[in-house]
Parts: sequence; structure tokens; C-alpha cells
Amino acid sequence: MSHEGSAPAASENRNDTGREEPRGPLATKAGFGSDVVAETMRALDLPYIALNPGASYRGLHDSIVNYLGNKQPEMLLCLHEEHAVHIAQGYAKVTDKPMAAAVHSNVGLMHATMAIFNAWCDRMPMVIMGATGPVDADRRRPWIDWIHTSRDQASMIRQYVKFDDVPGSPAAAREALVRAKWISETNPKGPVYINLDVSLQEDPLAGDLPPYDVNRYAPEVAVGATPEQVAKIVALAKGAKNPLIVYGRFSRSEAGWANRVALAEKLGADVFTDLKVGGSFPTDHPLHVAAPGMGANETVAAALRKADVILAFDVVDLGGLFKGNLGNETPSARIVHVSMDHRIHNGWSMDHQGLPPVDHFVSADADLVVAALVGAMADVKGPAIAPRKREEIAIRADKERPLVRDLALSLRKALGDRDVGLMSTTIAWHEDWWPIRHPLDYLGGAGGGGLAAGPGISVGGALALKDSKRMAVGVCGDGDFLMGATSVWTAVRYKLPLLLVISNNSSFYNDELHQERVAKTRNRPVENKWIGQKMIEPDVDIAMIATGQGAVGIGPIHSIGELPAAFAKAIAIVEAGGVAVVDVRVVPGYA
Repeated sequence: MSHEGSAPAASENRNDTGREEPRGPLATKAGFGSDVVAETMRALDLPYIALNPGASYRGLHDSIVNYLGNKQPEMLLCLHEEHAVHIAQGYAKVTDKPMAAAVHSNVGLMHATMAIFNAWCDRMPMVIMGATGPVDADRRRPWIDWIHTSRDQASMIRQYVKFDDVPGSPAAAREALVRAKWISETNPKGPVYINLDVSLQEDPLAGDLPPYDVNRYAPEVAVGATPEQVAKIVALAKGAKNPLIVYGRFSRSEAGWANRVALAEKLGADVFTDLKVGGSFPTDHPLHVAAPGMGANETVAAALRKADVILAFDVVDLGGLFKGNLGNETPSARIVHVSMDHRIHNGWSMDHQGLPPVDHFVSADADLVVAALVGAMADVKGPAIAPRKREEIAIRADKERPLVRDLALSLRKALGDRDVGLMSTTIAWHEDWWPIRHPLDYLGGAGGGGLAAGPGISVGGALALKDSKRMAVGVCGDGDFLMGATSVWTAVRYKLPLLLVISNNSSFYNDELHQERVAKTRNRPVENKWIGQKMIEPDVDIAMIATGQGAVGIGPIHSIGELPAAFAKAIAIVEAGGVAVVDVRVVPGYA
């Protein structure tokens, strides 16, 4: 069932891409502090700003519309601040580049905090614009300006942003923005926050500011390994009988992808990848052993024990990989870890994970180090690589209720040979169901484990892919979707083709398992684990939620046999430029 929505009001003006175009003459010269901020955002090549509007940054809002013409950056209206930040996160996952998001005062920032934490843990760049004040108490409107002003607003997020500032003048705001974006997109990447005083935005400029070439104040930072470090790693790797490579965080560069394949093939090394982050190596390559999950895996454990040299590249939780699969046993292999992540560990969050055993540490960009290793081994041909036998996984009978596995296999079959960017998955996902063969095939998890991320990240990915031939697809759990459901409206509003598939077990099922473990430990009734977990009586109509926002809602789908037609319909809608949401009622359970 589809919903066309009401016609735009006569005063609205949108072009074919969905961009809202201002009418009337635009300002031709910066006249206010917010105009300086807006033109600096344009100079910094921030293409979009996702936002939920608020009075605290009404000056900046006006400058983007009536000075810049709503171009570079273009506004994307969101129905919640979390969605604005998650859209910026999804955009960065695809492009490796930041866009902007705006949040209203302290209350908007409070809404956005979880999404900012997700982006921080995911090491994704973005420039978040906030506002406060007036800082001058004499200029505050009674009541409302007082409750929306904080002494140190960024203290709410300072432990999970790379940089924040409260500039005191238009000139200072210009420099703060340049510094913030530069820090945001320098490895290890992350969100930054600029808090603008209302008075700074709205006061007329006293005079013209001197010219400012933003490119001269944001030099490229490229941190590679020293020749000595490269030589040491090459010697270790060449001397290994059973080398193992663990690939973690990398850019979406195709050249980087090719280098990672080349390094593995030159060494004949087994390879692990990580489903918590974006695709880094072809998962159906003969050398790919597994994508380790959060639990123990016999294949992973065996490969760790067999290895005599382990080359790890910016692995999110290397210590957890060892402990989860080997217990208290320490790998006997010589371990090399290449990462810059330690440079932003601060102790507030434990996102630095457990400290792993490492024999040789290289504080450098993983992409650059892999490229250097491949270059240093240009004369190495590598051993013959035997095909690896992989078990064929079949879709079960048509009449059965789908497992998550059936959902994944059926969706992949329906998509055929189309180029797809998988923007989001559930905790139940398994790499064997969905081969990853390109750096944009799979974009990884939310980062911080916070719900409501999947829909917004998928919309942000669709934004980044909208001018490409690659289809944006997100698979979300029902709880994740319901917390972030109104992200769908933004995708529809701005004509961002997107397919969302909801893996719906009508429960916060992960917590059912936790209650089961507690009950077993305490010798209490396991059959009560569902209480306070299941979203039933009434059932939530996910298709109707999608339809009510102008998308095409399909479902609920209760049997495997219904999946091909549902997915075919959804794919056709997306290929025609629309947004489709498919509700699939799956059997609870994990791979």
C-alpha cells in the first residue's frame, strides 16, 4: 500500500531533487555574524546540514537560506536531533567525509547525545553546529532563553567529541569552524561541536572581515610508518609459516581495498574481518577465514592458535578477539598492531576496549601502512591459493516463518547482481549470508551500540549514494526501527531512494536472552523471560508507520514464500526513486 501525501502548499518551492529553493532576492554580502559562519561552511565544502530547527540558531538558519540560497550546505529537515546526527554518520560511512548537523540549544543537544556517542565510537567525522544564549544575561528573553542557556553546554558531550568551542566573535567563529572540520577529518576521525552564541549570530557586523583562505589553515595530515617499521613488519611477515591478518577500520577507498587483497595474497595469509566496521576484504575470498562475532568461534580460535605472526590493522577490539576465542590463553604468535586510535582514548568511555598483547606497535594510518607493505614486497609473487570449500546455505521451505537467515538470503537473491550498499544490519547477522566484495558493499554497525541508529544511518548512506548506481539498503531490527522510524520522512522529503527491511521479532529479543540467563543462574522460571520485552497486543503496524510518512509500506510478511514478491515490489519502488519499508516477521534467534 502506498501513500502519495498532500500536495505542497502554494508558498513552497522545491526542485526535482527535493531541495527547498528560497524565493526573493538573496543577500549579496555578509551583514551578520551568522552570515560569516554560513559562508565559512560553504568554503569548507560541507554539502549538507541535517537539522531539527530551533530558535537558538535562527540566525544561522536565515543565513543558509537567505544568504547562501540553501546551497552548500543544503538543509535536510529531520524530525529528531538523533536522526540529524545519524544521517551525518551514514553519509560519512560512505564518503569518508564530514557533513554538518545542527541541534537546538541544550535541549536539542540532549536529544542528540546518543547519536553523537555512536558516531564517536564509529570514528566518523561530522561538524555539529549548536547554539546557546544569549550569553549576555541582559539580552535574554524571560524564561525561555534562560532555560535554554547553559554555562558549559558542550560539557554534556566533551568526552565523546574530538573538539568543541564557543567562539566569541565572527572572526573567532570562522577560525573555530576551520579548526573543527580539520580535526574531525584527521585520523582517528570523529564528531566535533561548535556552539554559537545567539548574539554572535544576530548582531550586525561592525565591518568587513579580512580575506581568509580556509585551505591554508587545514593542511593534510598523513601519518605513515617509518621505513624501519615497514622493513621490520616485512621481515616478520616473510619469515612466517602461518601468517594471519586481521583487518579492522579502513577508508572506503577502492585502491586501499586492492592493497589489502594484494598483501594477503603475497603472504598467503589467513584473513579475519570485523562486522562492527565497514567491509575491508572480500568475504568469499579463499583466504578469508571468518568475520569474528562477539562470541567464541572454533574456526577463529583455531586460526589464532595456528598463526605464528598476526598482523592487525586498526582492529576495534583486538584484546576482545583474543579473549573471546582463547580465554586466558595468550596467542603465541608475534603480534603487530597498526593503529592511531590510542590518540583519542580518554578514559571516560571504555570504548578503548581491553589492552591486547602487542609485540610491535605502529602509530600510523592503516591504509598508508598496508600500501607501504605492498610496495615493499613488489617483487613477492605469493604462494598458490587453494580454493576454500564453503557450505551452500539454502532458503528453507516457502510455508515456514522466516529466520533472519532466510530474510538475508531471499533479499540477496532478489537484488541479484545489483550494486548494493548495506547500510545497517541486526545483531543476528552473519557474513556467510551476504558476501562483501567492494568497500561500499557493507558499512558496518552503529558504533556505540545505541538503538535508533539504523534508520538514520541508512538515510545518510542513501544521501551519499543518491547520484550513484549503488542502491542503499538497510536491515533494521524492529526496536531499532521504531526508535528511529521518523528518519524515513527525511528520505521521502528529499527524494533519497532507500530500501529498509525490518527484521521484526516483535521483541527486544537480546534482552529476552539476558533474562533467560539470569533466570537460569537463579533457578527461576525461564518461560517468563518475555515479560516487559515483547511488543505485542497490540502489534505495531510498521508498514503503516512507513506509509504515513509518504514511503511505501509492505507487509507484514509471515512466510518465506511471500518474500520474493515483497522484495521485488520494494526494489522496483526504490529503482523508481522511492522509499520502501518491508516488515518481515522473523523467528527470534541469532546466527
